[in-house]
Amino acid sequence: MRLSRLADFAVVLMTHMAQHQGVRTASEAAVATQLPAPAAAKVLARLCREGLLTSSRGVRGGYQLARPATDISVGAIINALDGPVALTQCIRSGPGGCEIEAVCPSRIGLHRINVAVHKALDDVSLADIAAPVQAPLAQVRREAVRRLPATKAQP
Repeated sequence: MRLSRLADFAVVLMTHMAQHQGVRTASEAAVATQLPAPAAAKVLARLCREGLLTSSRGVRGGYQLARPATDISVGAIINALDGPVALTQCIRSGPGGCEIEAVCPSRIGLHRINVAVHKALDDVSLADIAAPVQAPLAQVRREAVRRLPATKAQP
């Protein structure tokens, strides 16, 4: 499974919006996130149409979160750009969308996986991913290595 480029941009932009409360213009968000300005403007407008952002016009206009970051799931952000996540074409098409649906041995298992992926994306809020990182990644890796069990040297 892979997000589209625009869905990836949407997660980045929404994270920026959550970290910097208040109204942000599309150009400010593009510069801050280092995303191409036209793509950022397109994604922000789409997020606004989907009800995740609100927009205001005028000198002090721009975009802001439509509701608290705790109430916006990563799944909702991805769905706004890519539509519902579907691991296979038959899941995306729904019942009757596959020629071998009646005899497919993996249909039920794939459906269970798809449900789990949806749940995982919906269980992570924008606030969760926008939270500041507590320790640099290199430090986290060093601590993880230190916790590994010691191995005996081979003679």
